[in-house]
Amino acid sequence: MTIKIKNILVLLCIGTATTVFGQKKNEDIGTEVVNVVKPYTPTISDAFKVKETPQLEDSVTTKKEVIKYNIFSFPVASTFTPSKGRAAAVDKTPRARLFKNYATLGIGNYFNAIGELFVTEEVGDNGYIGGSLRHFSSRGGIDDAVLDDKFSNTAIDLTYGSRIDNFGFSIDAGYQHQIYNWYGMYVDEPFFDPALFNSIDPQQTYHNAYVGGRLEVGESFFTGATLKYNRFWDAYDSAENRFLFKPSFDFEISETSIETDLIVDYVGGEFDRPYLGGSLDPAMKYGFANFGIHPSFVVNRDDWTINIGAAAFYSLDTENSDNKLYIYPEATATLKVVGDLMVFYVGAEGGLDQNSYRDFTNANPFVSPTLFVAPTNRQLDLYAGLKGKLANSVSYNVRGFFKHEKNKALYLLNRFPGADGDPDLGGYEYANSFGVVYDNVRTFGGYGEIIADFSKSVSFGLNATFNAYDVEWAEEAWNLPQIRAGANLDVDITKKWYAGADVFYVGERKDMLDFTDVVGGTTEIVTLKGYFDANAHVGYQHNERLSGFLKFNNIANQKYEKWLNYPVQGFQVMLGANYKFDF
Repeated sequence: MTIKIKNILVLLCIGTATTVFGQKKNEDIGTEVVNVVKPYTPTISDAFKVKETPQLEDSVTTKKEVIKYNIFSFPVASTFTPSKGRAAAVDKTPRARLFKNYATLGIGNYFNAIGELFVTEEVGDNGYIGGSLRHFSSRGGIDDAVLDDKFSNTAIDLTYGSRIDNFGFSIDAGYQHQIYNWYGMYVDEPFFDPALFNSIDPQQTYHNAYVGGRLEVGESFFTGATLKYNRFWDAYDSAENRFLFKPSFDFEISETSIETDLIVDYVGGEFDRPYLGGSLDPAMKYGFANFGIHPSFVVNRDDWTINIGAAAFYSLDTENSDNKLYIYPEATATLKVVGDLMVFYVGAEGGLDQNSYRDFTNANPFVSPTLFVAPTNRQLDLYAGLKGKLANSVSYNVRGFFKHEKNKALYLLNRFPGADGDPDLGGYEYANSFGVVYDNVRTFGGYGEIIADFSKSVSFGLNATFNAYDVEWAEEAWNLPQIRAGANLDVDITKKWYAGADVFYVGERKDMLDFTDVVGGTTEIVTLKGYFDANAHVGYQHNERLSGFLKFNNIANQKYEKWLNYPVQGFQVMLGANYKFDF
């Protein structure tokens, strides 16, 4: 390649010299005609292709150097310190503020009014004191009632408690005042003249005062005790005393814990006279002192849990010197068939249930002040069932049962008087009150319940009980329904609004109209129709302290009779508010 470059330079120099020296200055070379014979026509052989990668023809070709790379390590001091790892924070819902006290006030049609007040305050480092006031009343106004049907229920309760280490106690006291009217009159002639209604005073007043206490002891064979005394009386010179004492013990025998309850339960009282009796009739007195002991211990074996025990009672009839001893089995067991999803349980129990005038008025406020009071011998209460979960938020409970009760109390309408308008008759002696009769009753039945919490905002419940009764002496199981069912739904609509509804059904019951004291009169068994009762409420939470509510009761306006000749109030609306506060 060097040789070719040199040749090109020589030719360029010669050409230049010829141009410079080959022509004289100002010399005319004349003209000459040039004839072109044919134009230049190139051929393929005259062209050449430049290669994409040319071939080098240097006389000296430099070899490609091989380059080697080496890493030279040199320690460098660092002051960087990584921060400790932290768990990611979880957004927490602010905890709702809890207030110690609240007040409720509501008013509705029928002049229905409710009021509640609950207060509590800490005393010292370990004590507290609390109190509550509750009131519910109505001026009445039932369409089918021919007598005054107003009622009132007011109660006040006080408590003081303290706890120090393993020792705690509380003292309670209270008073309750109730007003009811025997407005359930039979109005068909010829038994009564409507003119008599104006001369009847159907009002009854109940009073109840109590004082009691509870004691709890830890790390001792004596674990605690409860004590309560009740004084109950009414407007017809009826009076009753109730005393209940129940200490509890826990004994260790051969590494087995045996829990033992002792029971002392006394009730005694008197009624001024019997039903349709005169002022000269002797008072009706009653008194029963029941002494009981109930030991039991628990055995755990894998998925089995067994509670084995017994109960024994000695009952003293203080008025008739009729003393009896009762012994009952006490055994329950549970088996986890499929973990918590399905648990089988079975039990056989019994007991001596003390009845009282106050208990009867709580169940049926329209009883007469002329009752026979005696305990019920719950000889056997046998049951078996399954409970568990259908899903994480849905639980269930189904069981079948059999009960055998001796001297079970049944409510039955009192008989009609034989002399209309007798001035010595009380406001309850016009077949508008209920007495108590006792019978041996066997009950076969089943119970089912489903509770679903679909979310924190929606919950639903459904339950039903089915009973079949077998009585020994009476014509029917008076006022005992064969079917009871209910459902409830509660929904938090928004953070401010909430609502709920419940409905229940009570099946047919049997009662009797007794005209045996009326000339030519007989008895007649009456079937009370089953009834539905639907209720609903809606509320608004204005702030953390104040909220309002609107309640609807007996929405279907059913004029059913809960007791014979006792219709209930129709559709009811109540508007009210709740207020929470601290001192």
